[in-house]
Amino acid sequence: MPVANFQVAASIVAGCVVSGSNTGVFGTLNFGSHSGVATGNFSASYLQSTTLNLACTPGTAVSMSIDGGANYTSVRNLKHTSSSNTVAYRLFSNAALTAPIPINSAIALNYSNANTITLPVYGQLTLPGTAQAGTYTDTLTVTLSW
Repeated sequence: MPVANFQVAASIVAGCVVSGSNTGVFGTLNFGSHSGVATGNFSASYLQSTTLNLACTPGTAVSMSIDGGANYTSVRNLKHTSSSNTVAYRLFSNAALTAPIPINSAIALNYSNANTITLPVYGQLTLPGTAQAGTYTDTLTVTLSW
């Protein structure tokens, strides 16, 4: 009776997957409520959607880029829902607000758990003291690359 060997092999390719029930909505950045006569800077942290999961092959280099939003002029702006008034804001990749996120520029994502990667987004809203009362919004597009 002849006996022979055969090889079994597999190749694992680095990559990532975005999964969940609402993968088109990554999360929110909410600056809260402030008086229309308030001046100065107010910060907020990005809150990733609990229905979204970003996971990658361990060791995969992952980056994100964020566009200027729907109301970009020379800066990112929140726009009043019923007028053309805007309020400027900036994005950062660290809580100390010292690493700005430029428009459409790749920012490396550092992670310790490849199964749960959170986007490092922090915001700073600048109020001029003359803002019209109401709700201000913007929509940003995040692009993930690996």
